[in-house]
Amino acid sequence: MKGYLHLADGKKFQGALHGSLPEAGIAGEIVFFTGMTGYQEVLTDPSYKNQIIVFTYPLIGNYGINAEDFESKKPHVAAVIVCEAAKEAYHYEAQHSFTEYLEKWNIPVLEHIDTRELVKNIRQNGTMPAVLAASAESTICCDTIESLKVKEVSIKSPVTIGRGNTHIVLVDYGFKKSIADYLVKQKCLVTIVPYDYSAEQISALKPDGVLLSNGPGDPKELVDQLLEIRKVAEYYPVLGICLGHQLAALAFGGDTRKMLFGHRGANQPVFDVTGNRVFMSSQNHSYAVDQGSIEHTGLKIRFLNKNDQSIEGLYHEKLPLMTVQFHPEASPGPEDSIFIFEEFIKTVKYRKRREVSYA
Repeated sequence: MKGYLHLADGKKFQGALHGSLPEAGIAGEIVFFTGMTGYQEVLTDPSYKNQIIVFTYPLIGNYGINAEDFESKKPHVAAVIVCEAAKEAYHYEAQHSFTEYLEKWNIPVLEHIDTRELVKNIRQNGTMPAVLAASAESTICCDTIESLKVKEVSIKSPVTIGRGNTHIVLVDYGFKKSIADYLVKQKCLVTIVPYDYSAEQISALKPDGVLLSNGPGDPKELVDQLLEIRKVAEYYPVLGICLGHQLAALAFGGDTRKMLFGHRGANQPVFDVTGNRVFMSSQNHSYAVDQGSIEHTGLKIRFLNKNDQSIEGLYHEKLPLMTVQFHPEASPGPEDSIFIFEEFIKTVKYRKRREVSYA
Protein backbone atom coordinates (compact mmCIF):
# COMPACT_ATOMS: atom_id res chain seq x y z
CA MET A 1 0.00 0.00 0.00
CA LYS A 2 1.31 3.46 -0.89
CA GLY A 3 1.79 6.12 1.76
CA TYR A 4 2.66 9.79 1.49
CA LEU A 5 4.64 12.03 3.80
CA HIS A 6 3.59 15.67 3.46
CA LEU A 7 5.87 18.35 4.94
CA ALA A 8 4.73 21.83 5.91
CA ASP A 9 7.20 23.36 3.43
CA GLY A 10 5.38 21.65 0.57
CA LYS A 11 7.72 18.70 0.01
CA LYS A 12 6.13 15.28 -0.49
CA PHE A 13 7.62 11.78 -0.26
CA GLN A 14 6.00 8.55 -1.45
CA GLY A 15 6.78 5.15 0.05
CA ALA A 16 5.40 1.81 1.16
CA LEU A 17 3.02 2.11 4.08
CA HIS A 18 2.74 -0.53 6.83
CA GLY A 19 -0.13 -0.24 9.26
CA SER A 20 -3.44 1.57 9.20
CA LEU A 21 -4.06 5.32 9.16
CA PRO A 22 -7.06 7.47 10.05
CA GLU A 23 -8.69 9.17 7.08
CA ALA A 24 -7.00 12.49 7.81
CA GLY A 25 -3.63 10.84 8.34
CA ILE A 26 -1.32 11.23 11.32
CA ALA A 27 0.20 14.62 12.10
CA GLY A 28 3.28 15.41 14.13
CA GLU A 29 6.56 17.31 14.23
CA ILE A 30 9.08 15.54 12.00
CA VAL A 31 12.55 14.94 13.47
CA PHE A 32 15.47 12.63 12.71
CA PHE A 33 17.71 10.32 14.75
CA THR A 34 21.25 9.60 13.55
CA GLY A 35 22.16 6.51 15.60
CA MET A 36 22.92 3.20 13.89
CA THR A 37 21.30 1.28 16.76
CA GLY A 38 19.04 2.06 19.70
CA TYR A 39 15.73 2.24 17.86
CA GLN A 40 13.91 0.42 20.68
CA GLU A 41 14.99 3.04 23.22
CA VAL A 42 14.05 5.84 20.82
CA LEU A 43 10.57 4.46 20.15
CA THR A 44 9.81 4.24 23.89
CA ASP A 45 11.46 7.52 24.98
CA PRO A 46 8.64 9.85 26.18
CA SER A 47 10.60 12.82 24.81
CA TYR A 48 9.49 11.72 21.32
CA LYS A 49 5.82 12.05 22.25
CA ASN A 50 3.68 12.58 19.10
CA GLN A 51 6.69 13.13 16.84
CA ILE A 52 7.27 11.52 13.45
CA ILE A 53 10.75 10.03 13.70
CA VAL A 54 13.05 9.52 10.72
CA PHE A 55 15.85 6.98 11.23
CA THR A 56 18.83 7.97 9.11
CA TYR A 57 20.58 4.58 9.14
CA PRO A 58 19.45 2.64 6.01
CA LEU A 59 18.29 -0.59 7.69
CA ILE A 60 16.36 -0.44 10.96
CA GLY A 61 15.09 -3.37 13.00
CA ASN A 62 17.46 -6.23 12.20
CA TYR A 63 18.00 -7.20 15.88
CA GLY A 64 14.33 -6.91 16.74
CA ILE A 65 12.70 -5.86 20.00
CA ASN A 66 13.76 -7.43 23.30
CA ALA A 67 12.34 -7.38 26.81
CA GLU A 68 15.06 -5.26 28.45
CA ASP A 69 15.66 -2.10 26.42
CA PHE A 70 12.38 -0.27 26.88
CA GLU A 71 12.52 3.29 28.26
CA SER A 72 8.81 3.24 29.13
CA LYS A 73 5.87 0.87 28.93
CA LYS A 74 4.87 1.79 25.38
CA PRO A 75 6.14 3.62 22.30
CA HIS A 76 5.42 7.36 22.12
CA VAL A 77 6.26 8.24 18.51
CA ALA A 78 3.39 9.12 16.18
CA ALA A 79 4.89 7.40 13.13
CA VAL A 80 8.19 6.01 11.83
CA ILE A 81 10.02 6.78 8.57
CA VAL A 82 12.83 4.47 7.37
CA CYS A 83 14.66 3.56 4.19
CA GLU A 84 14.14 -0.14 4.94
CA ALA A 85 12.40 -1.85 7.86
CA ALA A 86 13.51 -5.34 8.83
CA LYS A 87 10.57 -7.76 8.80
CA GLU A 88 12.44 -10.41 10.82
CA ALA A 89 14.57 -10.23 13.95
CA TYR A 90 18.04 -11.74 13.95
CA HIS A 91 18.96 -11.82 17.64
CA TYR A 92 18.52 -14.51 20.26
CA GLU A 93 16.91 -12.10 22.76
CA ALA A 94 14.36 -10.72 20.29
CA GLN A 95 10.71 -11.24 21.21
CA HIS A 96 9.20 -9.28 18.32
CA SER A 97 10.34 -7.97 14.99
CA PHE A 98 10.54 -4.21 14.52
CA THR A 99 7.42 -4.09 12.34
CA GLU A 100 5.45 -6.50 14.56
CA TYR A 101 6.04 -4.32 17.60
CA LEU A 102 4.90 -1.15 15.88
CA GLU A 103 1.88 -2.92 14.40
CA LYS A 104 0.92 -4.08 17.92
CA TRP A 105 0.73 -0.42 19.00
CA ASN A 106 -0.92 0.82 15.77
CA ILE A 107 2.06 2.96 14.81
CA PRO A 108 2.44 3.26 11.03
CA VAL A 109 5.76 2.82 9.22
CA LEU A 110 6.65 4.40 5.90
CA GLU A 111 9.62 2.79 4.14
CA HIS A 112 11.39 2.76 0.80
CA ILE A 113 11.81 6.53 0.63
CA ASP A 114 15.04 8.48 0.24
CA THR A 115 15.73 9.29 3.88
CA ARG A 116 18.92 11.13 2.88
CA GLU A 117 16.97 13.66 0.85
CA LEU A 118 14.35 13.96 3.60
CA VAL A 119 16.93 14.61 6.32
CA LYS A 120 18.79 17.14 4.16
CA ASN A 121 15.51 18.99 3.77
CA ILE A 122 14.93 19.02 7.55
CA ARG A 123 18.50 20.17 8.19
CA GLN A 124 18.01 23.04 5.74
CA ASN A 125 14.47 24.11 6.63
CA GLY A 126 14.21 22.88 10.22
CA THR A 127 11.86 20.57 12.06
CA MET A 128 8.29 21.27 10.99
CA PRO A 129 4.74 19.90 11.06
CA ALA A 130 4.18 16.89 8.82
CA VAL A 131 1.38 14.50 7.96
CA LEU A 132 1.65 10.82 7.07
CA ALA A 133 -1.35 9.95 4.93
CA ALA A 134 -2.66 7.40 2.46
CA SER A 135 -3.63 10.20 0.09
CA ALA A 136 -1.32 12.03 -2.29
CA GLU A 137 -3.06 15.27 -1.34
CA SER A 138 -2.92 16.81 2.12
CA THR A 139 -3.18 20.18 3.84
CA ILE A 140 -1.00 21.09 6.82
CA CYS A 141 -1.54 24.00 9.16
CA CYS A 142 1.92 25.41 9.76
CA ASP A 143 0.75 27.53 12.69
CA THR A 144 -0.42 24.57 14.75
CA ILE A 145 0.30 25.15 18.44
CA GLU A 146 1.54 22.05 20.21
CA SER A 147 -0.37 21.00 23.30
CA LEU A 148 1.32 20.39 26.63
CA LYS A 149 2.89 16.97 26.09
CA VAL A 150 4.46 16.61 29.53
CA LYS A 151 1.06 16.20 31.16
CA GLU A 152 0.40 13.26 28.84
CA VAL A 153 3.54 11.32 29.76
CA SER A 154 4.08 12.23 33.43
CA ILE A 155 3.18 9.85 36.22
CA LYS A 156 -0.15 10.60 37.93
CA SER A 157 0.80 9.79 41.52
CA PRO A 158 4.08 9.14 43.37
CA VAL A 159 5.84 5.79 43.05
CA THR A 160 8.84 4.62 45.08
CA ILE A 161 11.43 2.17 43.80
CA GLY A 162 14.74 0.85 45.04
CA ARG A 163 16.14 1.00 48.54
CA GLY A 164 19.00 2.71 50.28
CA ASN A 165 20.01 5.54 52.60
CA THR A 166 20.14 8.13 49.82
CA HIS A 167 16.67 9.39 48.91
CA ILE A 168 16.28 11.00 45.46
CA VAL A 169 13.04 12.56 44.27
CA LEU A 170 12.76 12.26 40.49
CA VAL A 171 10.39 14.85 39.03
CA ASP A 172 8.79 13.17 36.03
CA TYR A 173 8.48 15.33 32.93
CA GLY A 174 8.69 12.17 30.80
CA PHE A 175 11.63 10.36 32.37
CA LYS A 176 13.53 7.50 30.76
CA LYS A 177 13.57 4.25 32.71
CA SER A 178 17.37 4.09 32.42
CA ILE A 179 17.70 7.20 34.59
CA ALA A 180 15.76 5.65 37.45
CA ASP A 181 17.53 2.32 36.95
CA TYR A 182 20.94 3.91 37.36
CA LEU A 183 19.93 5.61 40.61
CA VAL A 184 18.62 2.31 41.94
CA LYS A 185 21.88 0.56 40.98
CA GLN A 186 23.69 3.20 43.05
CA LYS A 187 21.64 2.07 46.06
CA CYS A 188 19.32 5.06 46.07
CA LEU A 189 15.72 5.12 47.24
CA VAL A 190 13.92 6.84 44.35
CA THR A 191 10.52 8.51 44.62
CA ILE A 192 9.08 9.43 41.22
CA VAL A 193 6.59 12.32 41.42
CA PRO A 194 4.31 14.09 38.89
CA TYR A 195 5.66 17.05 36.92
CA ASP A 196 3.44 19.56 38.77
CA TYR A 197 4.49 18.61 42.31
CA SER A 198 5.09 21.74 44.37
CA ALA A 199 8.25 22.50 46.33
CA GLU A 200 6.23 21.97 49.50
CA GLN A 201 5.09 18.52 48.40
CA ILE A 202 8.64 17.55 47.44
CA SER A 203 9.97 18.83 50.76
CA ALA A 204 7.39 16.72 52.60
CA LEU A 205 9.03 13.61 51.11
CA LYS A 206 12.32 14.59 52.84
CA PRO A 207 14.63 13.97 49.88
CA ASP A 208 18.40 14.17 49.99
CA GLY A 209 18.46 15.36 46.39
CA VAL A 210 16.16 16.09 43.45
CA LEU A 211 16.48 15.12 39.78
CA LEU A 212 14.59 17.06 37.10
CA SER A 213 14.03 14.60 34.26
CA ASN A 214 13.97 14.79 30.49
CA GLY A 215 10.67 15.16 28.66
CA PRO A 216 8.95 16.37 25.47
CA GLY A 217 7.99 19.78 24.21
CA ASP A 218 8.82 23.42 24.80
CA PRO A 219 10.12 24.13 28.34
CA LYS A 220 8.23 27.44 28.35
CA GLU A 221 4.98 25.51 28.39
CA LEU A 222 5.85 24.68 32.01
CA VAL A 223 6.23 28.30 33.12
CA ASP A 224 3.89 27.67 36.07
CA GLN A 225 6.44 25.25 37.53
CA LEU A 226 9.47 27.55 37.41
CA LEU A 227 9.01 29.13 40.84
CA GLU A 228 8.63 25.68 42.41
CA ILE A 229 11.78 24.47 40.66
CA ARG A 230 13.76 27.44 41.94
CA LYS A 231 12.55 26.88 45.51
CA VAL A 232 13.67 23.25 45.32
CA ALA A 233 17.07 24.17 43.84
CA GLU A 234 17.69 26.71 46.60
CA TYR A 235 17.26 24.04 49.26
CA TYR A 236 18.34 20.66 47.82
CA PRO A 237 21.11 19.40 45.53
CA VAL A 238 19.55 19.25 42.05
CA LEU A 239 20.49 17.57 38.78
CA GLY A 240 18.62 18.61 35.64
CA ILE A 241 18.72 16.42 32.52
CA CYS A 242 17.63 17.60 29.05
CA LEU A 243 14.24 19.30 29.61
CA GLY A 244 15.16 19.48 33.31
CA HIS A 245 18.30 21.40 32.32
CA GLN A 246 16.24 23.89 30.32
CA LEU A 247 13.69 24.31 33.10
CA ALA A 248 16.39 24.99 35.69
CA ALA A 249 17.89 27.68 33.45
CA LEU A 250 14.48 29.32 33.00
CA ALA A 251 13.83 29.13 36.75
CA PHE A 252 16.94 31.19 37.47
CA GLY A 253 16.18 33.84 34.86
CA GLY A 254 17.73 32.37 31.72
CA ASP A 255 16.03 31.91 28.38
CA THR A 256 15.64 29.09 25.85
CA ARG A 257 15.35 29.06 22.06
CA LYS A 258 14.18 26.50 19.52
CA MET A 259 16.99 25.06 17.42
CA LEU A 260 16.74 24.61 13.66
CA PHE A 261 16.63 20.82 13.83
CA GLY A 262 17.92 19.96 17.30
CA HIS A 263 20.28 17.21 18.41
CA ARG A 264 19.08 13.61 18.18
CA GLY A 265 21.63 10.85 18.08
CA ALA A 266 24.36 9.03 19.94
CA ASN A 267 27.47 10.82 18.72
CA GLN A 268 27.27 14.47 19.83
CA PRO A 269 30.70 15.77 20.96
CA VAL A 270 30.67 17.71 24.24
CA PHE A 271 33.50 19.87 25.62
CA ASP A 272 33.95 19.94 29.39
CA VAL A 273 35.10 23.52 30.08
CA THR A 274 36.27 22.75 33.62
CA GLY A 275 37.96 19.45 32.77
CA ASN A 276 39.34 20.57 29.37
CA ARG A 277 38.32 17.37 27.61
CA VAL A 278 35.86 16.17 24.97
CA PHE A 279 33.52 13.18 25.24
CA MET A 280 30.70 11.74 23.13
CA SER A 281 27.09 11.94 24.26
CA SER A 282 23.57 10.78 23.53
CA GLN A 283 21.03 13.56 22.95
CA ASN A 284 17.41 14.23 22.09
CA HIS A 285 16.18 17.82 22.16
CA SER A 286 14.83 20.69 20.04
CA TYR A 287 15.49 23.52 22.48
CA ALA A 288 18.68 25.02 23.92
CA VAL A 289 19.56 27.52 26.63
CA ASP A 290 20.48 30.89 25.15
CA GLN A 291 24.08 31.76 26.10
CA GLY A 292 23.44 35.47 26.33
CA SER A 293 20.59 34.98 28.78
CA ILE A 294 22.47 33.46 31.72
CA GLU A 295 24.52 36.53 32.65
CA HIS A 296 23.71 37.68 36.20
CA THR A 297 21.71 34.50 36.90
CA GLY A 298 24.39 32.76 38.97
CA LEU A 299 24.58 30.06 36.32
CA LYS A 300 27.91 29.23 34.70
CA ILE A 301 28.69 27.17 31.61
CA ARG A 302 30.37 23.82 32.21
CA PHE A 303 29.68 21.98 28.93
CA LEU A 304 29.53 23.16 25.30
CA ASN A 305 28.66 21.34 22.09
CA LYS A 306 31.76 21.14 19.89
CA ASN A 307 29.73 21.28 16.67
CA ASP A 308 27.62 24.37 17.23
CA GLN A 309 28.83 25.76 20.60
CA SER A 310 25.37 25.46 22.16
CA ILE A 311 25.20 25.08 25.93
CA GLU A 312 25.36 21.44 27.06
CA GLY A 313 25.50 21.92 30.81
CA LEU A 314 25.47 24.46 33.63
CA TYR A 315 26.31 24.79 37.29
CA HIS A 316 25.38 27.41 39.87
CA GLU A 317 28.15 29.47 41.45
CA LYS A 318 26.63 29.21 44.95
CA LEU A 319 24.01 26.45 44.97
CA PRO A 320 24.49 22.67 44.51
CA LEU A 321 22.75 22.78 41.12
CA MET A 322 24.13 21.07 38.01
CA THR A 323 22.43 20.52 34.67
CA VAL A 324 23.20 18.68 31.41
CA GLN A 325 21.51 18.91 28.02
CA PHE A 326 22.74 15.45 27.02
CA HIS A 327 21.75 12.08 28.50
CA PRO A 328 24.37 10.73 30.94
CA GLU A 329 22.47 7.44 31.20
CA ALA A 330 22.97 6.99 27.40
CA SER A 331 20.50 4.25 26.37
CA PRO A 332 21.16 4.34 23.52
CA GLY A 333 24.64 5.72 23.11
CA PRO A 334 28.08 6.00 24.72
CA GLU A 335 28.44 5.96 28.50
CA ASP A 336 31.26 8.55 28.52
CA SER A 337 29.19 10.91 30.68
CA ILE A 338 27.99 8.50 33.35
CA PHE A 339 30.24 10.43 35.74
CA ILE A 340 27.50 13.09 35.94
CA PHE A 341 25.41 10.76 38.10
CA GLU A 342 28.43 9.95 40.23
CA GLU A 343 29.14 13.65 40.81
CA PHE A 344 25.51 14.30 41.69
CA ILE A 345 25.26 11.42 44.17
CA LYS A 346 28.60 12.42 45.70
CA THR A 347 27.29 15.96 46.22
CA VAL A 348 24.06 14.64 47.72
CA LYS A 349 25.89 12.40 50.18
CA TYR A 350 28.34 15.17 51.14
CA ARG A 351 25.51 17.59 51.90
CA LYS A 352 23.71 14.92 53.89
CA ARG A 353 26.80 14.14 56.00
CA ARG A 354 27.36 17.83 56.65
CA GLU A 355 23.77 18.35 57.79
CA VAL A 356 24.02 15.37 60.12
CA SER A 357 27.30 16.66 61.62
CA TYR A 358 25.74 20.09 62.26
CA ALA A 359 22.61 18.61 63.85
